[in-house]
Amino acid sequence: MEETKTEQYHRILHEGAQLIQKQEEETLFLEALGDFGSIIRTGDVPAAYSEEVQQELLALRDARPAAEKEEIRRALQLAVLQGMKEAVQPHHAMTPDAVSLFAGYLLNLLTAKEDKEKLVVWDPAVGSGNLMTAVINQMDSAVHFVGAEPDETLLKLAWMNAELQEHEADLFHQESVGSPALKNVDAVVSDLPQGYYPDDDTAASFRTGVEEGHSYVHHLLMEQGIRHVKEGGFAVFLVPNNLFQSEQAAMLDPVLKEEAVVYALLQLPQTMFKTKEAGKSILVLRKRTPGMAVPEQALLAELPSFTKEAALADMMKQIKEWVEAHI
Repeated sequence: MEETKTEQYHRILHEGAQLIQKQEEETLFLEALGDFGSIIRTGDVPAAYSEEVQQELLALRDARPAAEKEEIRRALQLAVLQGMKEAVQPHHAMTPDAVSLFAGYLLNLLTAKEDKEKLVVWDPAVGSGNLMTAVINQMDSAVHFVGAEPDETLLKLAWMNAELQEHEADLFHQESVGSPALKNVDAVVSDLPQGYYPDDDTAASFRTGVEEGHSYVHHLLMEQGIRHVKEGGFAVFLVPNNLFQSEQAAMLDPVLKEEAVVYALLQLPQTMFKTKEAGKSILVLRKRTPGMAVPEQALLAELPSFTKEAALADMMKQIKEWVEAHI
């Protein structure tokens, strides 16, 4: 059976990373994959590699098929998922593919009335860039993406994602709570990391920071997102289902009520997650601006299984009609 272009591209990425691992035995697959991405981009192979391996890597680089952006994204996604099985860290979790595409669909609806030629979209926790590029690939408007990621390996993979798909992106090696970021971006989209933020002094400058103990990092990043999106701009966040019932929810509620408007809370199918506690929802916020029309009630829904095409199509139709009536 003939390989699809996604399969061909994935095989080349996998073989390239494995070759690098043979040259650098202590290197993890994800690190080697990022290194191969650099070789693809520049054509420069480390001189320390054997002549044979140098030639093989360049041959793989040249053997990549001409592919669509989504084919390339899926190929790299498969390679990253393989690498995550090797030595996954708690923050090395990829946004499910269907969720990434749905987030892109939502953001495209929400920004449909923008009259700018190019939108600036920010992800404060860009990870390996799969959500970033999936969203860009769903957008009708041209997008300049800005992302930040403290993990060097994931950041290198995000660069690889953007470069191979020829997307316009500025990516920064930093964490987004305590670091400066671009102001007045057109939109924010992020699969927010969960856990505690270790720097209490920095957290104290946020309304969502708690007085005693560590603050939730996803609360701080949401507040940071609201700070940096333009007035009237949207933020699409993946959040835990218990966001409004958690022990620190009282710190988040006034920020969302006073600085933003909750437009929608869409619960993702439980079948996507291993445990009930791991369940997530898509939260859509809009930064307040004078004279902005505010929906009488937020759109609240439980999304059907993404494998139930008819039910999902009906839900997407309802969401589209609601969004068009409220922006």
